[in-house]
Amino acid sequence: MKQNKSAPTRRDVAERAGVSVTIVSYVLNNNRYVAKDKKERVLQAVKELHYRPNTVARALKGKKSNHILFIADNISNEHFGKIVEEMDRIAYDKGYLISLLADRNDAEFVAQVNSRQVDGIVISSAGFDEVYVQQLIDSGVPVVLLMNREYTGITDQAGRIYTGLHQGMRDCVKFLEQKGRRHLLYIDRISRHGRFSTRDDLRFRAFCEQMEESGLELEPERIVTGCSSEQQLFELVCEKLSSGMPVDGIVGRNDNLACVAMRAALACGRQVPGDISVIGFDNSRMSAYVTPALTSMEIDRAQIAKAIVTMLDGMIAGEEPQCRSFATRLVERDST
Repeated sequence: MKQNKSAPTRRDVAERAGVSVTIVSYVLNNNRYVAKDKKERVLQAVKELHYRPNTVARALKGKKSNHILFIADNISNEHFGKIVEEMDRIAYDKGYLISLLADRNDAEFVAQVNSRQVDGIVISSAGFDEVYVQQLIDSGVPVVLLMNREYTGITDQAGRIYTGLHQGMRDCVKFLEQKGRRHLLYIDRISRHGRFSTRDDLRFRAFCEQMEESGLELEPERIVTGCSSEQQLFELVCEKLSSGMPVDGIVGRNDNLACVAMRAALACGRQVPGDISVIGFDNSRMSAYVTPALTSMEIDRAQIAKAIVTMLDGMIAGEEPQCRSFATRLVERDST
């Protein structure tokens, strides 16, 4: 049973860590040098006490920034821009401004984010290390996670929004199976930093689970991964298609990757969808204008954006983090 007790304060954190309140402030604001051992004790005390700064008090002191930071793993991806665009329509009326920022996997990045003293953070990154995600949560700033992967070591202090990736990807495989396609390729993300999909990634996990459940071939050769550029991906897909391995369906992690793979299939003399059906994910603007037009799984960005802003606004006001889930919608076009 939940006990009724007052929320922990910075003084409580200081006493637990054996440091002064000033040192706690320095660590949380990341605006002064603090010896490593003291900093570690403060962060541990923050975690143990589930401490979160009083955002109302910050506002009264004039420290509320009205700034929300959206951290993504690929800010060139249209998907993130469209979500931020939808968020901005709602957030602006509430007095917030939103910035989109690419993640960087190092402690300096976390320090830079903390030094900005933003009011809320949204994280949608498949490759951002959990340790850095937890450090942002431990800083006391409200954090909402868009669940594109499972965070096995993250505390329940963050809000969670499931955007439909897992079921949506399973539905992609089932849709192609219903079309009679049984020899599928999965097109994994492009990464210049070696951040490729594991089973923690909800899209990749769902693809594997549905392939196994449907009794379809899931050899490692059917996962197109390890590419650092679109050209490398194009060449690898061509290599797969020229190897003699049967391929009658391609599932792209997103629309851009699906289009690269489709172009490779066409370059190899395959007809789409005659020989190979191709499906993408995110339903980007480009999907309707490539030739053939790309079938894609659409995420409900408008409702997700509304949920993000509403959840963060509540957390900033002192409410507990929540968990929301949304469904996807298949948009069928000529590529299948």
